[in-house]
Amino acid sequence: MIRLLAFFLIFLPVQGVSQRASETSTAEMRWLDRTTGELQTFILSVEEPVTIGPIDIHLHSCRYPLEKIGLDAFALLSVYWAKDKAQLFNGWMVASSPALNALEHPRYDVWVLRCKIP
Repeated sequence: MIRLLAFFLIFLPVQGVSQRASETSTAEMRWLDRTTGELQTFILSVEEPVTIGPIDIHLHSCRYPLEKIGLDAFALLSVYWAKDKAQLFNGWMVASSPALNALEHPRYDVWVLRCKIP
C-alpha cells in the first residue's frame, strides 16, 4: 500500500502555482552612494542605459503581476563600470525583496522600485 502511494506521489504531475505577468519597457530605480549618502531616483528604459556616478545601468525587461502594476516589479538588469565596462551585476532584481538578488558592491546600491507604464 505504501509503495502504491509513493508511486502516485512520484509520478503525478506537479501542479505549480504560477503568476501571470505583464511586461513594460520602463522601470523606476533607486541608486545610493553609501560613502556620500547621495540618493537618486530615476526612470530607466529598456536598452537606454543610464550612467550614475561611475556605473552604467542597463534595463532589459521589467515585469509585474498582471493587472497589479503597483504590487511588485521584477527587473532584468545589467550593471557595469563606466570606464572599463567590467560587469558588476547581471540578473533579476525583485522590488518586494531587494536583498534577494542585489548588486554586491561595498559602495553602491541599486534597486528597482516599480515598473512604469510609458
